Amino acid sequence: MKLAGRVKPFIKLFAAVLVLITTAGVYAEQNQPADSQLLQPQALGVAGIFALRDSDANLTGTGVNVAVISRSFTYVNNQPQNDYKPQVSDKCFDSSKFVFYDYNQPGAGFCPHTTAMCSILFGSDDKAYNPAVGNFHYSGAVPNARADIYEFGFFLNEIVLPQAPSDEDIIVAGFGCPDEDWWTRGIESLAEKYGIVVVSPIGNGSDAFDPPLYPAAGANAIAVGVVDSVNTNDEADGFANFSLPHPQRSSFGPTLTMACKPDIVAPGNCLAASTNKPDGYDPTGSWTSYATSVVAGAASLLIQTAKQDANLIEALSPNAGNCLIKAVLMNSATKLPYWHKGRIEKDDDHTAPLDYIQGAGMLNAVAAYRQLTAGQFKPGNVSATGWDIDDLNGSDKARQIYNIHIEDPNTKMLTATVVWNRHYSDKYPFEPLPDKDADIRLELWAVDSQNPDFGFLLDYSDSASDNVEHIYYPIRGQYTDYKLVAAYGKNQAATPEQNFAIAWSVSEKQNADTIDWYDLNADGIVDNADALILLDNWMSGEQSPNTYLIGDLDSSGAIDANDIDILAQHINQKAAWRKE
Repeated sequence: MKLAGRVKPFIKLFAAVLVLITTAGVYAEQNQPADSQLLQPQALGVAGIFALRDSDANLTGTGVNVAVISRSFTYVNNQPQNDYKPQVSDKCFDSSKFVFYDYNQPGAGFCPHTTAMCSILFGSDDKAYNPAVGNFHYSGAVPNARADIYEFGFFLNEIVLPQAPSDEDIIVAGFGCPDEDWWTRGIESLAEKYGIVVVSPIGNGSDAFDPPLYPAAGANAIAVGVVDSVNTNDEADGFANFSLPHPQRSSFGPTLTMACKPDIVAPGNCLAASTNKPDGYDPTGSWTSYATSVVAGAASLLIQTAKQDANLIEALSPNAGNCLIKAVLMNSATKLPYWHKGRIEKDDDHTAPLDYIQGAGMLNAVAAYRQLTAGQFKPGNVSATGWDIDDLNGSDKARQIYNIHIEDPNTKMLTATVVWNRHYSDKYPFEPLPDKDADIRLELWAVDSQNPDFGFLLDYSDSASDNVEHIYYPIRGQYTDYKLVAAYGKNQAATPEQNFAIAWSVSEKQNADTIDWYDLNADGIVDNADALILLDNWMSGEQSPNTYLIGDLDSSGAIDANDIDILAQHINQKAAWRKE
């Protein structure tokens, strides 16, 4: 039925919504907000990084080498003028361990973008001030890491083109391009060849006309989307409270190759060092570059943890170590409201491993640390939480099986993630090598403890396009024994030998009922404006079924009248942070 034939029913329904809104009882106001924290940027706290560092005072990035790639914005006679650097004279960088890599052209100035990214990563200032929040202590994610800042052209010529080995543990890029290019493939080749973790922004959404950007949209990088700050005129509230990723702000998949991206999302609106005000701090806004710094900070802390524990050193293996860090971050991520594999439909859960805008969910640094430190387990009987780096050996019957026993399964979620690298030539222009690529399938089976040879398939993830498979399954029923199986997928024509990383965990089910389901404009109250957004999304979904839209409140696979009814039941619900 064409949309025009449904206008009257929508108008009639909207009138009904207004009645429901007028007559709905006032929802009980949530707890009042706590006093403003004195530690900034609070996005790091929301992502769990401050809590993780509180649990271990040594986790400050010591011994980790972080490469930040930044573009020069000024060129003279096609030569970059070195305005790629952070404003190193800012107080928050007094103790930072900067090393700069460029061709020594005279500097044309400092880069606000790089300054902000570096302050989120490396800054430290115990006497910071901003008019919106007053005095505060500023602490980047990894203030004691070595900060290697590369001018983009230098990085391409000296590192990417020769595929030079380096002592960098992680590469962080704050930019991208809409199309795959030789240099984006070259960075993916570096990740595959040396096991280097690459973290990059997915793009700033439809408002910026950004499709998924490379190298983030490529196979071997960790692609980061941004979780928006709440909609408030109070800047202090905006630094401390976040809602959901939205297509207007955060680019989403599928990519041109039909892969699910981003891989993970994180808060991005931070107080960051300013290039214009001596020792000042300005809000970054909710952009994916700054969310990338947050994720890179968490990844760096995991790398430090693995470097300092001989039992975890395999996590940094050049053979898929980058895949392991990626798997750990994704497997421990928190599912936000509306998380669903692929688009809103229900029929793509097995072939789309991730949500097209949330990826695996929002960064949870504490859970990622617990996932990593649970330790490595080889195939066979394993703990309820753990990880492994292993391989499929080229046999068409090859599979790796991990047996898990779960007590009281009816209250648990089982999450599992497999990640492997795509392969590229290590010579310019770094062409893909599809004959070397594997397709891996991840399966979850229930096993009868009385008859271990008997079992049934509960869930599987088998994408034709991705080099990630992800399962998020509510355990229920009488079974306490399960197995995870990594094997060649149904899309595999040949069976090349393939290293892979796998992470799994068994956890309590998340509290799913939060205001973010209903407060669609994130202004801290459920009201008429949210009802209008829901109606608009319903109509837009009817007109463009492939559009990524939020509002499926009953998780039925479509936005419909029942979702309107559910929203009406929550009218006047308020967020804890909202002030009248």
